[in-house]
Amino acid sequence: MLRLVLPKGSLERATLELFASADLAVRRGSEVDYRGSIDDPRIAEVRILRPQEIPVYVAEGIFDFGITGRDWIEETGAEVVSLGQLRYSKATSSPIRVVLAVDEDSPWRAAGDLPEGVRVSTEYPSITARYLAEHGVKADVRLSHGATEAKIPEIADAVVEITETGRAIKAAGLRVVATILESYTELVANPATAADPAKAHAMDQVLTLLQGALEARGKVLVKLNVAEADLEQVIAVLPSMRSPTVSKLFGGGYALETVVPKSTINVLIPELKDRGATDILELPLQKIVH
Repeated sequence: MLRLVLPKGSLERATLELFASADLAVRRGSEVDYRGSIDDPRIAEVRILRPQEIPVYVAEGIFDFGITGRDWIEETGAEVVSLGQLRYSKATSSPIRVVLAVDEDSPWRAAGDLPEGVRVSTEYPSITARYLAEHGVKADVRLSHGATEAKIPEIADAVVEITETGRAIKAAGLRVVATILESYTELVANPATAADPAKAHAMDQVLTLLQGALEARGKVLVKLNVAEADLEQVIAVLPSMRSPTVSKLFGGGYALETVVPKSTINVLIPELKDRGATDILELPLQKIVH
């Protein structure tokens, strides 16, 4: 039914892992194959292309929907419908930042400090030109095809680059003077496709699976039994998304279950045992759908 396009490059592995955990595994002939398939009746075709091209191809109707970053949507100006954010990136669940950076020893401390004619190298010429114009800077914006941070000082006076953790910027001897844009990964659709009720419903179902898989990351299901006398003190240390599920056991006592962060489980389980919990089970989660 739907033609889907996914990002190649730095987001490729993280995207394919997300689809696999959402039970939408992409099958390809090899790791370098640009075509794939998903064993799902809603998805007829899968292509894997550069994320900067995806907004344009989706806007033109070559694909019905796809995954790209907000940075490339803004850079291309493509008219697409955002179906929702998918909070993952190459290494973390944090957004990437499009930043303006200068040499660490530069006297410039803000965008407005840049002089007329300043050379700015970037893979985002449209975003950069708009931002600098808004700050009254007449800049010589130059398109970069990679290794942007290495172009200061011989080729550029400043750069506009993406960063996830800030480490690469700092390692290059640069200093961030402004954050231009925060960009999450998004599922975007062609406007005509989004206006079709059947296709819109199918895309929303795919989004539900993807967001459910993301929500389950870093969480586990804890199940336990507890005597009535110990119930309150166990519940007092038991976190939950809303409130724990409590069920009466045949013969007395209660069964409890709740979702907790995996990062706390090493402290939580011993504490539950100390407060009277028994038969404690920790179970992995694949999806959480609200």
